[in-house]
Amino acid sequence: MNKSRFDARTSPSRSQPGQEESVMLDEENPEMLMELLQDPHSPWALPPDCSSQDQYLREVAVLAPELVCGSNIFQVLSTLRIVGKGVEEVDEGLLQLQKLEELILSANQISRITSANLPRTLKVLELCCNAVADLQDLCTQPPPELQHLGLGYNKLCGPSQNKYLSVDFWPNLVSLDLSFNSFMDLLELISQLSSLQKLRILVLQGNPLALIPTYRGFVVDSLPKLSILDDIHIGPEERHQFQGLARQPELIRSEAQLVVSIGEIKGVPNPSTHQQLEVDSEAPVITYSYCVTYEFLEGDETGDSCSTEETKICQHPVVVTLDMDSSAQDIRETMSQQMHTTKEESKVPSAVLCSCTAKVFVTPGKPWAVIIDCSYRKEHTIKDLMGLKSYLEAGTIVSVVEEKVLSWPVSADPEENAVIKGKGPVPRDKQKKKKKKKEKPCELRSDPPIQRTLGTGRVILEALLATEDSVATVCDFGILITEQPVQPPSLEEKDGKKSKSKSKKPKAEREGHGSRKTTASAEGKRKTKDSAELEEGHNLQPVPLTVQFQMQLLRWPMTVGSQSLGEPQ
Repeated sequence: MNKSRFDARTSPSRSQPGQEESVMLDEENPEMLMELLQDPHSPWALPPDCSSQDQYLREVAVLAPELVCGSNIFQVLSTLRIVGKGVEEVDEGLLQLQKLEELILSANQISRITSANLPRTLKVLELCCNAVADLQDLCTQPPPELQHLGLGYNKLCGPSQNKYLSVDFWPNLVSLDLSFNSFMDLLELISQLSSLQKLRILVLQGNPLALIPTYRGFVVDSLPKLSILDDIHIGPEERHQFQGLARQPELIRSEAQLVVSIGEIKGVPNPSTHQQLEVDSEAPVITYSYCVTYEFLEGDETGDSCSTEETKICQHPVVVTLDMDSSAQDIRETMSQQMHTTKEESKVPSAVLCSCTAKVFVTPGKPWAVIIDCSYRKEHTIKDLMGLKSYLEAGTIVSVVEEKVLSWPVSADPEENAVIKGKGPVPRDKQKKKKKKKEKPCELRSDPPIQRTLGTGRVILEALLATEDSVATVCDFGILITEQPVQPPSLEEKDGKKSKSKSKKPKAEREGHGSRKTTASAEGKRKTKDSAELEEGHNLQPVPLTVQFQMQLLRWPMTVGSQSLGEPQ
């Protein structure tokens, strides 16, 4: 933009007599060039979100263009930002930037970084989203004036790396980001960080140790000079609340506690609409029940009085729904059959991507209703914090399962069969006995349950690794497409057939059946009512299949039950 001025200062030919006037005519005025930079309508105007470094370089290019030519630019740059460019290594060429204070190398492929190749003037080093697994090379000759070190989303894990996070290597560190690594020993890590007297900002969320209930309280009380923890300001009330916790290390147990709550199921089609309105006496009695399944890690579980579960250890997710009244042998047989079926053809997507063992938990079966209230709550205690982190990153699978049971009448008593076949009168005492037997409900023999998954989907749980204490969602599986039931003959068709058959019978026989008119009339009214209800059910707007699901990570002090399922966050 100011090429003529630059050439005038550097080219000897420009200073020859007789040419000075022509040079001055072609040269732009620096004041006019600065106006072009500052005018928002100018094509050379800086964007609104530009950094101070951009503005400084533009001004230098106008006022002192020789400073941004060739290697001179290295003496001007104070900030270097290389993001998402596939950088694998930082070599000694970086030492040419003698005034570099801020180096941002996020989202690259750096696995190791040598401190000897970093300028000593560096104050900010951001290595977020790389593959750094060892800090030894970085801590050989670390920049002495470094104030911020960003190591989030890398592959660091203790205890071998804890020793590199002390004042011996970072005497002036004010801000430290270790988020979403694999640090697990809270006591050892805080012991090292407590030596950083200038530390004011710390980010540890996303590490397995951050899942411990007493994590935040212990860190706040152990680092009294800390101002911000996991992007949340530490106020005086919070400090007072956790006062003295640092002197009780016995409360720091390496385990996490989570509570799963499942509420209402909506949108389940009424199973009675898919059955014939008329069935004969030999047809089975069909019962339906509905439950919700979800995956969780193997650990210690605690349920309340209104929740019962059946679980199954599995490497791949399966749907397990068991008859809660079955014997132990029946349960083992059912689980064995389901494992075999699931291995052959599984329609449930895998949620647990880690190598840890997972369980499938099942809510108690509930009969059909427009709104099925599961009222399910279970507390899980997990000691495998690394496995829990992998589980939360992958999410869980939630399914709604229908269980159908066919029950058949057991054969009648021989004495009753004798009466039916007309083998003579039955004594009075046996008649009383027969009446008592008739009062008893019919004994039924049930077939093995038939299970069908109505809907399944993944629930994202990554927010629990950050600062969220709860994930509450309504799983929407869409509207179920069901087959239309076979419609029985209408009442008009039946009455027409009956009238034709009656007209062919003798008059005496028709009069002999007159006593059945009242019963037939009542039965017709009942069927008309059933048909009307059935038709009304078909005309209703279909409702998508949904289920309320919530997972809560318990923190100290415990606030279990402070918020029920379905309440706004």
